[in-house]
Amino acid sequence: MPSRPGLLDRVEQYAVVASLPDAPPLAAGALAVPIGPPAWPFPARPYPGTRTVPADDVRAAVALQEEAGLPAAVEWVVDRTPSLAAAARAAGLLVTEFPLLVVDDPVELLLPLGVRLYLVGADDPALPHYQHLLETGFAPHAAEAPGDAGEDPGPPDEARTAVLRERVATGRTVVMVAVEDGTPVAVGSHQPVDVDGTEISEVVGVASSPRRRGRGVGAALASALVAQARETADLVFLTAGDDDVARVYERVGFAWLGSTGVAARPPD
Repeated sequence: MPSRPGLLDRVEQYAVVASLPDAPPLAAGALAVPIGPPAWPFPARPYPGTRTVPADDVRAAVALQEEAGLPAAVEWVVDRTPSLAAAARAAGLLVTEFPLLVVDDPVELLLPLGVRLYLVGADDPALPHYQHLLETGFAPHAAEAPGDAGEDPGPPDEARTAVLRERVATGRTVVMVAVEDGTPVAVGSHQPVDVDGTEISEVVGVASSPRRRGRGVGAALASALVAQARETADLVFLTAGDDDVARVYERVGFAWLGSTGVAARPPD
């Protein structure tokens, strides 16, 4: 495996290249600002190799995003651009840091008895439902949550579903769902990107039903996503929601690499 700095560099390169097919970037000083359909927004990011970003560049990036009807959002590898947190705060954004992990020594975990795993096709009529689960997870009040009961989660975002269908059809998003007794109990995806002839993939949106937790369903699904991604990808990484979630990913062979910084408008 490449050195830690080398891996961080490759994650930076992936993040910028990933938006190119959907949202070619505009420049806001040291930040690349992808401008594309609001249905599938990408955050602004430092150009690879950038170490210092001033607050004025963040303000300029946010102005471009909001002018295009996109959410104000900036993401970065904290270990590579440590100055960006202070710049984002000075620009009025709320900053949060999350664990960044990379697959080191993958571990195969088996699904519990009775749980089956499926790859989701672009023409699957349940794709809007899986999209809802990918984006919102399973609600904490699972006994009443439509997403956990297998019911209609509400009107889907048709524009966003159309983008997801196209991404699944072209292989830019791979969606997996674990099903028990006809009900989805976990869902996740990974997003492969070719970076200078080398495939890199990011695991995103893994969530499992609170009512089925403690059985290893989410960890087994993450393990299966890693195995599927590694059929073609040389590097697989993810950003975990918190330290506890990161420890779950360690069980399937991820290792801590650094931190991902995320900046957005504070909630109203």
